[in-house]
Formats: sequence, structure tokens, C-alpha cells
Amino acid sequence: MRLSVLDQSPISEGSTGADALRNSVDLAQFAESLGYERYWVAEHHGTPALACASPEALIGPIAAATSRIRVGSGGVMLPHYSPFHVAETFSMFSGLFPGRIDLAVGRAAGTDPTTAFALQRDRRQAAPDDFPAQLFDLMAYLDDDMPSDHPFARLTQLPGRPELPDLWLLGSSAQSGIWAAELGLPYAFADFINPNGVEIAAHYRRDFTPSKRQPAPKVMVAVWALCAETDEEARRLAASSKMMFTLFFRGQLIPIPPVEKALRFLEQQADTLDAMTNRRRVIDGSPAKVRAGIKRVAGEYEADEVMFVTITYDHPPRRRSYELV
Repeated sequence: MRLSVLDQSPISEGSTGADALRNSVDLAQFAESLGYERYWVAEHHGTPALACASPEALIGPIAAATSRIRVGSGGVMLPHYSPFHVAETFSMFSGLFPGRIDLAVGRAAGTDPTTAFALQRDRRQAAPDDFPAQLFDLMAYLDDDMPSDHPFARLTQLPGRPELPDLWLLGSSAQSGIWAAELGLPYAFADFINPNGVEIAAHYRRDFTPSKRQPAPKVMVAVWALCAETDEEARRLAASSKMMFTLFFRGQLIPIPPVEKALRFLEQQADTLDAMTNRRRVIDGSPAKVRAGIKRVAGEYEADEVMFVTITYDHPPRRRSYELV
């Protein structure tokens, strides 16, 4: 089983986004030394909790600071961008770091509707919901397979050729699984958003159409995980992210709080904690407990690979968690 890292670049209370971004580069180097398969950085906008608003701005420094581990986006939220711009950007990465770049794309906004609207270049009206067309164009640019009657058919000279990124589709719903199967793409399912994806992954595998890019179905599952020396210490460290997400679901955005502050909050809120927060699957505990949880989730999804997102207030416990995993 291959293990990988999903990094959301958490910003701790009392620190800065710049600190969080430097921690991401440090964690990527550490993950490579531990033998992780790939390191993906997420895209989130307009939040004091997560620093990576631009995966492509972080992928380059991480790839330059490492030598073996695959580096990519987890993911690029394609509705915000021109498919041609994304293809050119990740072609450049592939030319600079051959055989190491992943381009995972998603449909979600990665933010609230107001911030998504602010990201648009043209704000005279809301952007169209044309993700399938965007994905078709992106694949055509990467594969140099644009139909001759397409208005952009001549745009074939990507700067990093002959190197290309590996293209993945992200998802947390049934529709993403359908698209991934139809297009013959590897599929990364966000169990940490929707812990009910086993049937979606099964349908993807059953309906998969082989492609030049991917001859057989390939599933990766991304989960929340936090590993410490003991179950008690893991639960204690997890309080920071639990408080942050509890308030997030109530519309309150905060940086990652210190552990003691979070523990007091959770104790005071014990009777009113949001159901959404409690429904999300979290694999936390000692190494033995986390190992069992990872194996269980991988088995349920029949996943080739498991990717972990871990948030702690302090950076050293996050490093230690990935080490123990």
C-alpha cells in the first residue's frame, strides 16, 4: 500500500500564513525522507485557517526542495481558471521536474460564494457551471488531441513537452466518480469530506472506461488522520482542528487554536457540537489504532493508495504524526 500526504498549510493562532507555507516545504522534505509516495497541496481561499490559496505557487518550491517524491495539486479548483493556463503551468512544472508532477483537479470552489465571485476576472455575471467542458479542454491540451474544428485547435505547443503531469480527478460525490470512469482518469476520493464513498468508488471501478492515460481503474482515498504515541495524546492534539471545523460549520472562520483553548471550548460545547463535525471520519490514536484504521478504510475502498491530511496547532506534532503513520 502506498501512502501519501495532503497538505492544507494550516495557520496556527499567533503565527502567520508565511510560517504555514514554510512549514509545508519542511513537511514535504520530511515526508520524502520517510518514503511517502506523493505530496499534494490543497487550494482554499479567504480563510485565516489555511494558507495555500494557489497550489501552483507552492508546488514549485516544494518540488525544488525535494528530489524523489511526486508533487502536485490536491487540487486545482478548475472552475476558477482557464484550462489552457492550467495546462501550460503544469506542463512547465513537468518540464522542470520530469516524472514527478501530478495535476489533480476538482469542481468545488474551495471557498464561499462571495470569495469565489471575487476570484472571477469578469464579475458582470456568475461564471457558468461548465466543468465537464473545462475538463475536456484541459485533457485535449495535455494530450495534444484538440478537435480540428475547435476554436483553440492550434494551441498545442505546451512549454514543458514532452514531459506531462499525471492527471487525476478529485471528488466527494457520485458525479465525480461517473466523470472519472467515463474519461478513464485515476480517481482520488475525499473521505474526509464524505465518509460514504465506498459505493461511489465501487461504481467508478465497475464502469471504468480504459484510456491511453489510464488502462485500469485507480482509486486513492484521502482521510483525516492524526497519530501520536497514545490514544489520549492523539485525541488531545485533535481538539484544535475539531474546534476550528466546529466553528467553520457555524460560519465562523478562525486560525488553528492552541490545544488547551480548544479543549476548553469542546468541553463547554459538549452538548451542542455540530452533527456535521461529528459525522466526519477521523482516524486518530496510537500507531496500532491508526494502522488498523488505515487498513480498514483502504480495504473498504479497495484503494491502491491512502492519502492523509493532518492538522495540529504546533508543527512538530504534525511531523511526528506522519512519521508514526
